[in-house]
Amino acid sequence: MKYNDKQQAILLLKDGTIFHGKSIGISGTTFGEIAFNTGTTGYQEIFTDPSYYGQIMVTTNAHIGNYGVNVNEVESDNVKISGLVCKNFSMNYSRPDASESLYDYFEKQKLIVISDVDTRALVSYIRDNGAMNAIISTDGTSIEELKVMLNQAPNMEGLDLASVVSTKESYFFGNEKATYKIAALDLGIKTNILRNLAKRDCYIKVFPFNTTFDEMKAFSPDGYFLSNGPGDPDPLASAQEVARNILAENKPLFGICLGHQVIALANGISTYKMFNGHRGINHPVKNIVTGKGEITSQNHGFAVNKEELENHPDFELTHVHLNDGTVAGMRMKSKNCFSVQYHPEASPGPHDSSYLFDEFIENIKTSKN
Repeated sequence: MKYNDKQQAILLLKDGTIFHGKSIGISGTTFGEIAFNTGTTGYQEIFTDPSYYGQIMVTTNAHIGNYGVNVNEVESDNVKISGLVCKNFSMNYSRPDASESLYDYFEKQKLIVISDVDTRALVSYIRDNGAMNAIISTDGTSIEELKVMLNQAPNMEGLDLASVVSTKESYFFGNEKATYKIAALDLGIKTNILRNLAKRDCYIKVFPFNTTFDEMKAFSPDGYFLSNGPGDPDPLASAQEVARNILAENKPLFGICLGHQVIALANGISTYKMFNGHRGINHPVKNIVTGKGEITSQNHGFAVNKEELENHPDFELTHVHLNDGTVAGMRMKSKNCFSVQYHPEASPGPHDSSYLFDEFIENIKTSKN
């Protein structure tokens, strides 16, 4: 497709700001909370990450689609973002082991994309004005119609999206003869998390978001895992109750991202919606326990209240985000429980955080002995 063949498209923000661009050829209108990711690679993993459900993604990397799509590198069964905003969208790709082009992949799922946008100006605007709802239109819908549609869109705060992306039925992952059994609550779990557990000799049963503790306990797991996911953690009352029940029996518990926030809420520590959130593969985190720094992959729009965490008698702050001092990790003093706000399974180049899975296994070994 030549540049001149592209149809006009617009991006309308909730505050009325408009950015102009081009459609890549998939006609339609879509809305969601606009967010940006600073990763230079890994766009396929981003687009299929359930934690991005309900969001319009702005990619700060100038070229998207240039290495195509590989079927083995998805984080879920389909694209989870609501729409894409980019500078240059590549119809052609040069990666030898790519399965197909990103355009063909998007066309199958009817994902609305606006390209040729000044993404540097857009990201700068979002940084100054915060995350907000937005709408992309590539089909010629008028501005006034789009404003009406956008005003009817729900806000991310208070929104339960884990129930939308969670599995509907329980399923198994890994070798059933593995040494350790893990019960994982799916709030939007990424496939690579399951791979990391499986390669550490774990057999995982993945449960729907609203599963009770008794149902999970019936699997006789050696440890429990609360996954990442999209939306606000506050409405997830059943997941918080599961966390409380696991802790009451002092079983090994590990939480990532949304699961981390659920553990905090289950213990009376509040969460809040961030001005912009953290989304990228180069976020610096300090491990307070070891004194070491980590380059991490992050994707979240909510965070744990740091003051309440530090004042809680049974919690310890273990990791801190070096850009803004927000909570990046915590653990309980009297329970076999820890969690992090970032993604140790992502390994965005460095594998700085993969040790967290090893710590989880060590906690299970200690519990079994």
